[in-house]
Amino acid sequence: MLDDNIRNQLSTYLEKLREPVELAASLDGSAAAGEMRALLAEIAALSPKVSLREDGEAERRPSFSVGRPGEAHRIRFAGLPMGHEFASLVLALLQAGSHPPKIDAAQAERIRNLRGLRRFETFISLSCHNCPDVVQALNLMAVLNPGIEATMVDGALFQDEAEARGILAVPAVLLDGQPFGSGRMGLEEILAKLDNGGAAAEAASLTAREPYDVLVVGGGPAGAAAAIYAARKGLRTGIVAERFGGQVLDTLSIENFISVKRTEGPQLAAALEAHVREYDIDLMAGQRAEALVPGAELHQLRLAGGAVLKAKALVLASGARWRETGVPGEAEYKTRGVCFCPHCDGPLFRGKRVAVIGGGNSGVEAAIDLAGVAAHVTLLEFEDKLRADAVLQARLGSLANVTVVRSARTTEVLGDGRKVIGLAYVDRASGAARTLELEGVFVQIGLLPGTDWLKGTLALNRFGEIEVDARGQTSLPGVFAAGDATTSPYKQIVIALGDGAKAALSAFEYLIRSPAPAAAAEMVHTAS
Repeated sequence: MLDDNIRNQLSTYLEKLREPVELAASLDGSAAAGEMRALLAEIAALSPKVSLREDGEAERRPSFSVGRPGEAHRIRFAGLPMGHEFASLVLALLQAGSHPPKIDAAQAERIRNLRGLRRFETFISLSCHNCPDVVQALNLMAVLNPGIEATMVDGALFQDEAEARGILAVPAVLLDGQPFGSGRMGLEEILAKLDNGGAAAEAASLTAREPYDVLVVGGGPAGAAAAIYAARKGLRTGIVAERFGGQVLDTLSIENFISVKRTEGPQLAAALEAHVREYDIDLMAGQRAEALVPGAELHQLRLAGGAVLKAKALVLASGARWRETGVPGEAEYKTRGVCFCPHCDGPLFRGKRVAVIGGGNSGVEAAIDLAGVAAHVTLLEFEDKLRADAVLQARLGSLANVTVVRSARTTEVLGDGRKVIGLAYVDRASGAARTLELEGVFVQIGLLPGTDWLKGTLALNRFGEIEVDARGQTSLPGVFAAGDATTSPYKQIVIALGDGAKAALSAFEYLIRSPAPAAAAEMVHTAS
């Protein structure tokens, strides 16, 4: 099942195993079970430290577990972990074989100190680029804490179970059979939900840190570039990010990043983080900014966990999030049929009827993707014509199972109390009210800047974007901004990178001109 290149890479990785690892398969007579048996046998053949047995007793079949021989296995894969999840399998093998995980000692200790038994199940799709982070975080916790079990469940393979449990969006995490979280979650966020005492200690530790010269808010391209440029100027630099990578993590294919013909969002996000870590930058991931308190000499940044950070200058690069329609039923049925990521959630709607709201590039691309798995796709556009590129419209028009409805104003997402069953809209040309019977709604109507926490603090335009000048300066002295959260036109990765660099250079210039002669002299000396 593995091509020669992947097989050779995996063989090299397995040389890092320190202890024997056992694969225990629970199979049936399905084609998927045959593929799983072949994959596991191929992996076992690559290392004398990996063994395979087929007498697993799991109820979900086909599935397999990973663990030490003679011990209870705490990591399980219910489905074939290929695509984005192959890395999750490789890490599970290495960590079960005592290869040290790449987390700091404080995080590892917090995981080991969790008390009680916890059984996690994560429903994923193999096309979901957000799911591996969740799976890998929970698998790592299961390796470090004997009271934790982690199971990955392929929602497309176990579609009936996913529907019965009301799961219509991934990643969806259950803890002891009850909803725990949905959407991308990192290790920090999971720990914060489980370990209040540890979170309080972390908040106290953050608050006690010395003031930064430049504090960057946001871990997307703009934030990463700002942090690197600030650090290269010799400034004491920190970066606060709820999730490192920002919107890039939600982008499957990137083909306009100059000098790189094609890459995927998670790969670019990982490269950005690796570059940031090359410098002496205090990276605080899993932290959400809640308020900015301007000061004469030091600005304060309050975090959702209770911590307060101080800085002489800030670069705000808080990015954007999916724009919602705001119609009745949308919020109620979010993750129960209302979705925002066709790549992640599309496989859960195989053979079903879905609608896409939005006729721009994102909406048309979503409809094209969904047409490959759904029984029928209806695309609704508010205007009387689509706004997507001509090449995308031509591709859309060639698909037999897609209907395009123009001049449509969505009025309500319909549900039965448990899941989506339809969509109501008004034909703007005739004024007639219409309904569609369907099982899924994908909203693709653009983005909103992540600036709610800044309202009343600095100048925002009517769209909620941070107003900046040509140097990235905001209405507050010493506070700069960059990227998609600002009035900078054309929301593109390469533009965000440039904005971040410009804002950091402006912050440096502001600091060396600030009325603090000793500090300014020191910065000039360091930078030279």
